[in-house]
Amino acid sequence: MSDRAYYIYLTSNKRNTVIYTGVTNDLYARMYQHKNKAVKGFTQKYNADKLVYYEEFDSIEDAIRREKQIKSGSRNNKIKLIELMNKEWNDLAGDWYDDLQ
Repeated sequence: MSDRAYYIYLTSNKRNTVIYTGVTNDLYARMYQHKNKAVKGFTQKYNADKLVYYEEFDSIEDAIRREKQIKSGSRNNKIKLIELMNKEWNDLAGDWYDDLQ
């Protein structure tokens, strides 16, 4: 991951019944917030703290454009997108999250 990058990401809960789409310039810190329930809102309420998909962009404008595109799509489209990168719905933050603590 680049120092000057922007990310769109999708998180889910343990049972993969919820999908949240977000955008950030620091994916590590954002996942730390989600996993520690540091920000009140949708992801805290529904325990959507498992990183299941992300894309990297050079500009915030491109990242926001992609976030809006994904958010406007159906749940089925989000599932297809996730399964292209992560067929098993593993926590993609699992490899590096422990290093943040």
